[in-house]
Amino acid sequence: MPKTIVTFLLVVAAVALLSLVFGASYLETMLPGGLPLGNAITAIGLCAAAGSAIGLSARRTILRLVSVVSLIGAVAWLPVSVALAGNLTLNFHGGHGVAWLTLSVAIVATVFCTLTWALAATLLAKYRRV
Repeated sequence: MPKTIVTFLLVVAAVALLSLVFGASYLETMLPGGLPLGNAITAIGLCAAAGSAIGLSARRTILRLVSVVSLIGAVAWLPVSVALAGNLTLNFHGGHGVAWLTLSVAIVATVFCTLTWALAATLLAKYRRV
């Protein structure tokens, strides 16, 4: 994957993460259909981080396979979340909230561990070439 695309995906992931960490007011804006912008930004940020891990990983490696799995999890996060909540605002009732939190933590951890692994592998490869 070209470096410019990987860089763009990393910037998108960073902007999404910073928006969420600092609790930007626009996160509560409702999109047409009733989906909060914050939920969409979370999904986009997860997918961007997972996509950049794929772009950084070498073909036919275990890292590439794990990166693809993390992207599949990132893509599935929002639809599965909506299915568990039964609504677009992700308001949970009963035990579904615990299942959603467990799923979300697992997906976020997988995506960011994979991204860290891909960044470390890229830096190590550059260091070895020098």
